[in-house]
Amino acid sequence: MSDVVFDKVKEVLEEVETAQPQTTEEVEQFRIRFLGSKNIIKPLFGEIRNVPNDQKKAYGQYVNSVKQAAEAKYTELKANAEAAADAASAQDIDLTAPADPIGIGSRHPVSITMNRMIDIFTRIGFTVAEDREIEDDWHNFTAMNTPEDHPARDMQDTFYLRNSTEMLLRTHTSSVQSRVMKRQQPPIRIIAPGRVYRNETISARSHCQFHQVEGLYVDENVSFADLKQTLLYFAKEMYGPETKIRLRPSFFPFTEPSAEMDVYMGTDDEKSYRLTKGTGWLEVLGCGMVDPAVLDNCGIDSEKYSGFAFGIGIERSAMQFYDISDIRWLFENDVRFLQQFASAW
Repeated sequence: MSDVVFDKVKEVLEEVETAQPQTTEEVEQFRIRFLGSKNIIKPLFGEIRNVPNDQKKAYGQYVNSVKQAAEAKYTELKANAEAAADAASAQDIDLTAPADPIGIGSRHPVSITMNRMIDIFTRIGFTVAEDREIEDDWHNFTAMNTPEDHPARDMQDTFYLRNSTEMLLRTHTSSVQSRVMKRQQPPIRIIAPGRVYRNETISARSHCQFHQVEGLYVDENVSFADLKQTLLYFAKEMYGPETKIRLRPSFFPFTEPSAEMDVYMGTDDEKSYRLTKGTGWLEVLGCGMVDPAVLDNCGIDSEKYSGFAFGIGIERSAMQFYDISDIRWLFENDVRFLQQFASAW
């Protein structure tokens, strides 16, 4: 009886050794037959009960060797089959065919709007100035004639660095103006685009981070008329040649007199009516003549020089141009949203 059992094991071993599957499918059939959950080797272990006691050890080792041979043969066959499949696939590739096109990204609506504004001002002699976003109190507030008890210094409005009352995230790009005036004497004609931060509740109309383009012109005999003509040129280039503007008195610590500029959008359609709340006028920027105290703080002779400054919020303009109703969409980096602007401007 034991010889019959050993012969069964020998037959399975010969079948393993002589098997020559070629394709991936044939190799898988080999695995199922010899290594699957219902393989033909497993019942051979049960035959050990029919083997004399003095031969049980040899029999068990014999069956184990068959199983190990099947595993080694399967590993070899699988590697050969996969290599053959890869080689066949490689032969099917036309190396002269053009590659699949790489998807082209799109510019962000804020970047598009900012670049448009930069282009307008550089055409009339303004140069771009950029500087740090982590700023100190003096350049952000004191140099800009902001009193120590001004609400803008409050923790509710400003992000101060941890354990510091001097370092903060800039609340406006006016800090760039103060740094330029500290290291350069007039004439100065710059625009300062960039991101700014304020500790505000995030909603559909406001965010804790946004972008500005601020402008500064300092020279001898600079007047409010120069400011008005500069802004009128900007408005016509930005909104159309028939654009009308108006300046309303306002207050900013660093300019005197100060004004806010509105652009007439009309009330002919629902969008304009809703955007201007029925008045036809849309506020787009703040401006004014540079306060002499600001010039003196930065080491510029206010008796000899004068200047004007203005600041424009980028997000508000971008939302207007693209009819975006929620400012939060501009900061979520949703590709589906951004793809709309692939061909804009």
